[in-house]
Amino acid sequence: MRILAAGLLAAMLGRGAILPETIGPHQRAAVSQPDLADRAVWNEYGLQASESAEYENGASRFTAAAYQLRDSTGAMAAFDWQRPANSTASPAASQAVETSDGLLLAHGSYLLSFKGYKPTAADIDGLTAALKNVDTTSLPALPGFLPLTGLVPNSERYVTGPAAMQRFDPGIPPSVAAFHLGTEGVLATFRGPKGDMTLAIFNFPTPQIAMQKIAEFEKLPGAVAKRSGPLVAVTLNPPDADAAERLLGEVHYQAAVTRDERVTTRKDNIGDLIVNAFELIGILLVFSAVSGLAVGGFRSAFRRFRKTPEPESVITLHLK
Repeated sequence: MRILAAGLLAAMLGRGAILPETIGPHQRAAVSQPDLADRAVWNEYGLQASESAEYENGASRFTAAAYQLRDSTGAMAAFDWQRPANSTASPAASQAVETSDGLLLAHGSYLLSFKGYKPTAADIDGLTAALKNVDTTSLPALPGFLPLTGLVPNSERYVTGPAAMQRFDPGIPPSVAAFHLGTEGVLATFRGPKGDMTLAIFNFPTPQIAMQKIAEFEKLPGAVAKRSGPLVAVTLNPPDADAAERLLGEVHYQAAVTRDERVTTRKDNIGDLIVNAFELIGILLVFSAVSGLAVGGFRSAFRRFRKTPEPESVITLHLK
């Protein structure tokens, strides 16, 4: 009984832990847990909490769902996975798509879904401002290496481990991708003149590891692979070998080198420091001379035009 009571208490405390009481003019009604298919993939993306709720405003009703992931990369991966194939880009957020009756967006480490209602910008601002522990780290650059020619919209998938690899491209063994090294990958479908093909790009920790792993990719049945820096791009059993070669040819890794060492400036040059010191001395000498001449000229003119004698400015003892 104590265990049951503790479970009920935890469930009651957990209700409404993510979604707010109101979204725009709509009031929250029933709260539940969303149905999580492929839970292994959710766990791999770092799912920490999820919640679904019904919202009502008279006859108007809609369903909202929130998923809290470990970081912004997990939210981006879940966003790519959950967006409908027929959705279009939405101005609601940098990662947002909409359908005729819904909206899906990623905000930091959260994935937010709305069905039956498209919240306004004010609704979204109010909702995202109430979210707790939002991770705002930069998103990985790997999706930017996908070619744009022939890319099927909404076909991108981000892979961080074996479960997602098995779910989205089971032809590539997780051992070849070597996720234990911190490898991440991105997949997408591309249209060719003879049929569609799936291209996978994996980002390995170093170019040396990529050089070692490409040999394993090339041993896969029907694989056509290419390495560029730490990236390995591969497509399996393409319907058109020439189209596959052209597609792989568009994958290029461009290294960006940054240096965090201190950059010297003119202030660090001792010669400039000495020159500046003499310039300051010269300015002070000129100022002193001009000031002295001005004061002397003023006193001389004052004595010339003053009718009463000017009192002695210096005390003298007259010791004659």
